[in-house]
Amino acid sequence: MKVWFARRRFDDRGQLTPFVVTMFAALVMFAGLALDPGMAIAAKIRAIGQAQEAARAGAQAIDLSAYRADGSVRLDAEQAHQLAQTYLRQADADGTITVTEDTVTVTVTAHQPTQLLQLLGVDELTVTASGTAQPQPGATAPDP
Repeated sequence: MKVWFARRRFDDRGQLTPFVVTMFAALVMFAGLALDPGMAIAAKIRAIGQAQEAARAGAQAIDLSAYRADGSVRLDAEQAHQLAQTYLRQADADGTITVTEDTVTVTVTAHQPTQLLQLLGVDELTVTASGTAQPQPGATAPDP
C-alpha cells in the first residue's frame, strides 16, 4: 500500500499545472506587447513618409500667374489639393489635406492589424502622422 501511494503522489504524467498555463499566457501577452507595437511603429514611420511626400507633391503647385506678375510664391490651392490627393491615392493611404496660401499640410491615418494582441481583444492599432511643405522659389544663384 505504501508503494502505491508513493508512486501515485509523484506520478504527474499527462498533467498540466496551472503554473505552466499561467506562464504560457503571460509569455504570449509579453510577446504581443513587443511584436504589435513594433509593427505599429513601422506603420507610423510609413505614414510619416506618405504624409511628407504628399505635402511635397502638393507644394509643387505654385500659382504661376502670381509668380510671373510680381514674383510672389504662393500656392494654387485647388491644384495643390489635387496633387496631394493623387499621391495619397497612389500610395494607397487615407488622409486629410489642408491647403493655405503658402502651406500644404497632410495628415495620414493608418490602421495596423495586430497579430498576438488579438488574443486579448485588440484587433488593430491606429496611427496618425502629419507632414507639411511650403513652396520654394527656384534657384536664383548657386550656393556659395
